This record gives sequence, structure tokens and C-alpha cells, in this order.
Amino acid sequence: MTDITSDVTEEIVAPEPPEEPRRGNPAKPFAIAILIVTVLIAGWYAASDRYAPSTSRAVVSANVVQIASRVPGRVTDIMVRDNEIVPSGSVLFQIDERPFAIAVERARVQLEQAAQTLDASSAQLTATYAQVAQARAALENVRSENARAEVLAERGILAEAGLDTSRTQVANAEAGLAAAEAQADSSERSLGVVGSENPSVRAAQLALEQAEFDLLSTTVTAPRRGVVTNLRLAPGQFVGAGQPALTFIEDEGVWITADLRENQLVEVDAGDRVTMIFDAAPGQIFEGTVESLGWGINLGRSEAGGLPVNAPSTQWFEPARRMPVRIELDGGMDAWPRKARVGGNVSIVVHSTGGGIVSTLASGLQRVQSWLTALY
Repeated sequence: MTDITSDVTEEIVAPEPPEEPRRGNPAKPFAIAILIVTVLIAGWYAASDRYAPSTSRAVVSANVVQIASRVPGRVTDIMVRDNEIVPSGSVLFQIDERPFAIAVERARVQLEQAAQTLDASSAQLTATYAQVAQARAALENVRSENARAEVLAERGILAEAGLDTSRTQVANAEAGLAAAEAQADSSERSLGVVGSENPSVRAAQLALEQAEFDLLSTTVTAPRRGVVTNLRLAPGQFVGAGQPALTFIEDEGVWITADLRENQLVEVDAGDRVTMIFDAAPGQIFEGTVESLGWGINLGRSEAGGLPVNAPSTQWFEPARRMPVRIELDGGMDAWPRKARVGGNVSIVVHSTGGGIVSTLASGLQRVQSWLTALY
């Protein structure tokens, strides 16, 4: 009995097994890793914005011109097709020139009439000069006679009535000379000042030049080499003066516009190197140069009662303002991707001075992005 009890007691009071060591929180390494990655991403974001600013929202820009006829008229011929590349000076479309040819002929007739009137006025001016000479000679004669009459009157040989008559003749002769000179002056003014062109003839010449210029304007030509697009013309269509008939894109005035945040422009200057990816040319990286930085943007603020109106804020944080940066592609027009179009998307990286390792890493990431461009 005692042995059984002791065995039971020993079995009850047997020593407990040693405790296992406590295990650490399994989520802690992941949290630390996430924190490190977050710090690295934030650091890269700040460094790249400073020394290698980039954006994937740059666009291909160009000089876009609305082509319109300078004179109104009906379209008779269209020499181009939509989206056709045309050389400088090539004819785009033709306006009916018949009304303008008639206007030219009318202006020529008016010029001939003005010239004939000028000839007649010249003859009239010669006649008025002769009248002035006659009036001046008559005045000299009556003045001489009046002088003799004055002497005779003083000696008592000529009556007072005769002297009055002589004096009246002098006054009449003076008036006749003044009238002849006034007539000559009027003829000179109608004919034109000596040494200058006649005003009526000059006006007729200008009218003819204007009519001829209008006639030439019926042929609408390309201002430069470029592309015709948005063609909205048909033969027989009437177009007004200054009414856009088609859109013309100049091939020499093409650049890239990148909108960068203000804090990305701290180290960016004109002349900085730029690498870019065109969505129209996946897998390729092109070189460019910062040509200029925009000086301002329009915030679209309105006014009421002559005072600016504050726009209500509906966001927790004010969105960053973006300023336009103009970028020129190295190599000119020959370097542009063949499929690049105005408004096409471009991703760019500006390599500012002193970028160093940040610029190198940005170039590597951009290379990877260029390969992925073909997927989206």
C-alpha cells in the first residue's frame, strides 16, 4: 500500500517541462520593411523631383493655323485632300475670280478717266495762266493812264469826273487780276500741287492696285510646308472673307510642351538635356533640350462688380500648379517619329545640372518604361 501511494505521489509531483522561448511578432519585419520602402520611395520622389523631374503628360505641340480666304466668293476648285502634306506656296483652293476680274477692269477704266480729266485740267490751267497775264497787263495800262490823269487833274486840265473814272478803271483792273489769279489757283489745286501726283489719279491707281490684289487673293496657297487637316470645303460652297476653311499644321513649328509642378522647376533651366518617350514610338528614347520655361498660366479667376471673386475651396489640399516647359527635339524635323501627331502623348525626364546618380537611375527607369509603352 505504501509503495502504491508513493508511486502516485511521485507521479503527481513530477517536475514540469521547461518553458519554450517566446516567439517575436511575425508582422514586425514586414512593418519594418514597408517603412524602409516607404522612406526610400519618399526620398526618391523628392530627389527625382529636384534633379530629374519627369512627367508622363507632355504633349506634341505645333503651330496650327486656320486657313481662310481673304476675299469672299464661291469655291471653284480644291487642289488638296484632307491630311495631305503640301509644300510651301502650293495652291489649296480657288475662289471664283470672275467678279474680281470685272472689278479690275472697272478700276482701269476709272484710271483712264482720271488721266483724261487730268489732261483737260492741264489745258484749263494753261488758259487761266493766260488770263492772269492779260489781267496783269491791263492793270499796268490803267495804272499808267491813271498816273497821267492824276497829273492832268493837278494842273486843272482834267475834270474831277474824268479822274474818278480813271480811278474806277484801276480798281476794276485790280479786281480782274485778283479773279484771274484765284481761278489759276483753283485750277492748280484741282490738278494737283506742282511736283506731286494728282489726287484723283492717285486714288484711281490705288483702287486698281486693290482690285488686282483682290483678284490674286482668290487663289489661296499654303503659307509654309505642312499638313492640311480638318478640310471642310466642297466645290460650289460659298466662303466668307476670314471664314476658316481648313486647318493647316506647320511642319517646322513643332515642339513638346511638358507641364511640370512648380517645385519640379527649382533646378530646371533652359539648355538642360531631356530624354523622352513617344507613345507613337514605343521602345525608343529620344533626346531633346529645354528651350524655355513658361512665365505664367491663366487661373481663370472671374470678377463681379469690378472685383475678383474667390473660388470656393472643395479640397483638403490645394492642388499643385503646373507651369509649361517648351522642349525642342534634337535633330530637327528629321528626328521626329514618323507616327507622331500633334496632341500625342510624350513622357519626359529633364536631366538638370548636378543630377548625378539620380539622373542615371531616372534614365534606367525610363528605359524600362519605354519597353512597357507598347503594352498600354
